[in-house]
Amino acid sequence: MRPAAAGDDAAVAGVVEAAFGAEEGPVVARLVGALDASGSTRASLVAEVDGTVVGHVQLSRSWLDARRALVDVLVLSPLSVAPEHQGRGIGAALLAAAVAEAEALGAPAVFLEGDPGYYSGHGWLAAGALGFAKPSARIPDAAFQVVPLPAHEPWMTGALVYCEPFWALDCVGLRDPLLAQLGG
Repeated sequence: MRPAAAGDDAAVAGVVEAAFGAEEGPVVARLVGALDASGSTRASLVAEVDGTVVGHVQLSRSWLDARRALVDVLVLSPLSVAPEHQGRGIGAALLAAAVAEAEALGAPAVFLEGDPGYYSGHGWLAAGALGFAKPSARIPDAAFQVVPLPAHEPWMTGALVYCEPFWALDCVGLRDPLLAQLGG
């Protein structure tokens, strides 16, 4: 695990595209670049095996619209592991490194959209149950997850507001027919 460097851009894009597949991969890879270009990226980490980038995770700035104040929070997206390296703990290691980095950055919470079957086993909690509101109705309730960090205070609840690149590239929630299949 190490911070991503400028020379990693092509390798990261390749891992993201492979992990997300032919349909979603190119858009998610563009999201990585758009978050970087907009200044929204707070941390970008890569996992290497034998000097080759095989995994990537990104933390970007977003906000929590709490009653008392707008709170800077982080969103973990995307998390990518090259398909031939999945199932070996690389994703779990990237998640742990990202949460540790978020804590070091002083963030009060980290949010994501993802499979609760996977993420709950790594300490992620259902965000809605903790008083957080989804930024879009297209996010299934179970997929909206959070890790509150030591800087979190009880008043810090409310709606998550994604930074602009997520909206510009339509990388928020699911679109039909998958959303309909999940009961959204």
